[in-house]
Amino acid sequence: MKIETLLPLGKVDPGLRQPEKALEIAQVAADAKIVEDLGYDALMVEETKVDPFIVMALAAQATTKLGLGTAVAIAFPRSPTVTAMSAWTLSKLSGGRFTLGLGTQVKGHIERRYGMNWSAAGPWIREYVSAVRAIWDCWQNGTELDIKGEHYNINLMVPLFNPGPIEHPHIPIHLAAVNTVLCQVAGEVADGIRPHPVCSAEYIEKVMLPAVREGAEKSGRDLKDFKVSIKPLIATAADEEALQKKIVDVRARVAFYASTPAYAAAFEFHGLSDLASRLKILSKEQRWEEMPAFIDDDVLDLFATVGTFDVIGKKLVDRYGKVATNAEFSIPIANEQDMETMRDLIRKIHAS
Repeated sequence: MKIETLLPLGKVDPGLRQPEKALEIAQVAADAKIVEDLGYDALMVEETKVDPFIVMALAAQATTKLGLGTAVAIAFPRSPTVTAMSAWTLSKLSGGRFTLGLGTQVKGHIERRYGMNWSAAGPWIREYVSAVRAIWDCWQNGTELDIKGEHYNINLMVPLFNPGPIEHPHIPIHLAAVNTVLCQVAGEVADGIRPHPVCSAEYIEKVMLPAVREGAEKSGRDLKDFKVSIKPLIATAADEEALQKKIVDVRARVAFYASTPAYAAAFEFHGLSDLASRLKILSKEQRWEEMPAFIDDDVLDLFATVGTFDVIGKKLVDRYGKVATNAEFSIPIANEQDMETMRDLIRKIHAS
């Protein structure tokens, strides 16, 4: 299993569990070097408060072997041509270390945050990925550009705007997914999926991966190199006392996810529809402090991996080793001892 982490690193949680804080752009290069030194396989960045492509450019220049990727960039607000150019530039800059992770976002954000018209996400992202690949093919091989679809008609590429071939033209595309429709699309046209943290190992195995295989069969694709990159919910600390505080935070996170309609399928699979409905009502009433109490230990164990530093690595491998190729994992780093602990955890997970 390859181990990834998210920026920011520095002296905050590398797993980005502090969504209220913006990433420090001036710290990206230094953090990327730390991540590479720790032995991570890849460094990812989410699109929340910063442009992920700019962050990846800074990380690419500061490192030599570390994998890099967006986890994820939002596709629909960007033209496929714009996304194709950003990824092409990063692949060239990084020497082929870049992975393009794309997400669709939900209707409310597309309409109210980006000011765009909404359309069904599955067919839209299928066309989007195909368009990006066609543009790359045009640049690399001189193939005539003739994209015709429901959302995009792209057929103009003059020399002034054609960057031409690069050494590493195959840029993996991973799609964020929860439901089976997007999993099927990923199997048809993508190189990997990024399940949401609320997707349990069993849900990935019994719902998501069969849908991926169905999509691959539909398009006649081989899934030999297909990646499953997870961002698991984790509660871990050096000792039991500190761990209990982490568990409180993760319990609240599970309650929040259960209240979100976009993730309903993951809870329905485990027979928790009534729980999700109740928490949805509480969230609408903004009774946030009451919600974690509804997540008992059995529910917590379904969605989160819990343990002290000495056992958490093995627990992650035991839980996700059969369903994931990549996993985001980190501990808060405040000093050199934390660095050594993280380095040792990475070695143990790799060895497993």
